[in-house]
Order: sequence, then structure tokens, then C-alpha cells
Amino acid sequence: MFVFFVDIMKIEFWSIGKQHDAGIKSSIEDYSKRIQKYCALKWEIIPVPKNAAMLSEYDLKRQEGKMILEWLDKDTTLIALDEYGKEMDSIALAQFITKKTNMGSKKLVFLIGGAFGLDEAVLKKADFKWSLSQLTFPHQLARLILAEQVYRAFTIIKNEKYHHK
Repeated sequence: MFVFFVDIMKIEFWSIGKQHDAGIKSSIEDYSKRIQKYCALKWEIIPVPKNAAMLSEYDLKRQEGKMILEWLDKDTTLIALDEYGKEMDSIALAQFITKKTNMGSKKLVFLIGGAFGLDEAVLKKADFKWSLSQLTFPHQLARLILAEQVYRAFTIIKNEKYHHK
């Protein structure tokens, strides 16, 4: 069903905010280790600008967006997690990752925005906008859901027993 070349792909999870919360950290690390059986994985926790409390929502998103755009390189496929993005089930996510890899994507970056979401410039730059759910999740939980779903996608791609449907 899937043709996938794992050894040539890297995945990065970028999240604006604080380091992983202690209560959820071990679960995030567990899924991260599991993903590394399939491809290289890196987390980037992007700190909130120091003067964030003094900034308007617009200015904060703009500063965060500027920083993100500076970090992106031309070989990156950017997947922005956004409440208005397209929802996918786990099988569609596996197909999406497979398709991007087969199209030559070397690095997929999944980006979780700050407290107010992502700047419009980042959303325009994104190759895909993905909504985890119509529900609203705390940032820390969104990180865990992201890691688990990407792991689940790899088990689907490899036809392993983790995913049941």
C-alpha cells in the first residue's frame, strides 16, 4: 500500500512556548523515541519573545513569525498546525507523509504556533495547514498528540500492529 524511503527523511517538531511540561514530558519522549526507529526526529522549542507580555496579539504573532521564517530553509516542507487547517484521519496522515517523501521532501517541519496561533506570513509560507481537531487543546497536549499521531502514521506505513481500525 505504501512505498516509503524512511532513511532519507527528517522530521522536526517546532513549538513556540515553554519546554515540555514535566507531567507530559515522558510521554512525548516515549513517542519521539519510537518515531526515531523510522526517521531522524528533532524537537525545537522556540522561546516566546522576552517582551511578550508587553506586545499586542498582532505584534507577538508577527515577532514569532519573523523568527520562524528566518529558521526555515528552502528544502523544508512546512506543515502548520492551525485550527482552520484541514483535518485528517491517521491513515490520511500516513498517506500524506508517504506522498511528501516520495515527492522528494527531505525534511518535514510540523509547527505548533504560540498562544495566539501563527502569523499570517507563516501560514502563507506553509505547504500544508493541518488541524488536529475541532477541539481546542493546551499546547503541551497538542505536542503529545502530534508525536503520537506521527508515530501512528509510521506504524500504518510499515503495516505494524499499533493502529487498529
